[in-house]
Amino acid sequence: MPKNHENATFGSRFLYSARFWKFIAAIAIVILVVGGAVRGFVIQRFTIPSASMQPTLDVGDDITVWRPDALSSDIRRGDIVVFDGRGSFIDDPLPTPLQKAGAWIGLGSRDVYYVKRVIAVGGDTLECCDAEGRLLLNEEPLEEDYAPHPASASEFSIEVPADTMWVMGDNRDDSADSRALLGKPGGGFIPLDRVIGPVIGHGSSVD
Repeated sequence: MPKNHENATFGSRFLYSARFWKFIAAIAIVILVVGGAVRGFVIQRFTIPSASMQPTLDVGDDITVWRPDALSSDIRRGDIVVFDGRGSFIDDPLPTPLQKAGAWIGLGSRDVYYVKRVIAVGGDTLECCDAEGRLLLNEEPLEEDYAPHPASASEFSIEVPADTMWVMGDNRDDSADSRALLGKPGGGFIPLDRVIGPVIGHGSSVD
């Protein structure tokens, strides 16, 4: 076989191989971008790390959160939400814009996330408790079939500031929640922009 023919064959094979790997790289980039977009704007997956949401959620349960409601701040009373605890439950500084963006696409430490139920939102008053051990939400007894009575062993009376929420675990005797932050900076109120999303199902608004 002529040498120039061998060179042409090798060059053709090299060109084919380079194009093939460029194609594979392009597919991988598309998968990463699409995956990041889904986690950032549609859904994310988490695993329950503690017993604070029993009996609704058990340790090791996998949950899915719905990002659109968090992005539009459509967080409602009764929602179970995943939120970033930095600046409230965790003494770390508030998340930077870059850290927030990372959280939206599932990057960064998973140890900063908490799962609790939204009990009250901006403008609500909440008090513990009436004679039957129920929380009083806007002066009306709150029926919580997911939580034991009394609804809390510690008494409190609060008004929730705008654009924040008051959260509690369903396992009231074994949950570090907004009650634990009373008297601390922020007073137990979690800004809505810390929410990653409400949990799909389990009584949340995205059932």
